[in-house]
Amino acid sequence: MATKNKTNRSLKKRFKITASGKLKHKKPGKRHLLAGRKPKRKRQLRLPAITDDKTAKKYIIAMGGA
Repeated sequence: MATKNKTNRSLKKRFKITASGKLKHKKPGKRHLLAGRKPKRKRQLRLPAITDDKTAKKYIIAMGGA
């Protein structure tokens, strides 16, 4: 009998699977040392990032998605 895979909880907290099967996550670089960044860059970092490459497929499987 095959065993089930455990859900990777750290990925589950950082990523969300969209309805179309892509991964949505926050962009890195918005935690500290923000005084040196230009306002345009800080605005761009606010928006979510969408990923749909090969790595995303591995992450989706690790998160318990199909």
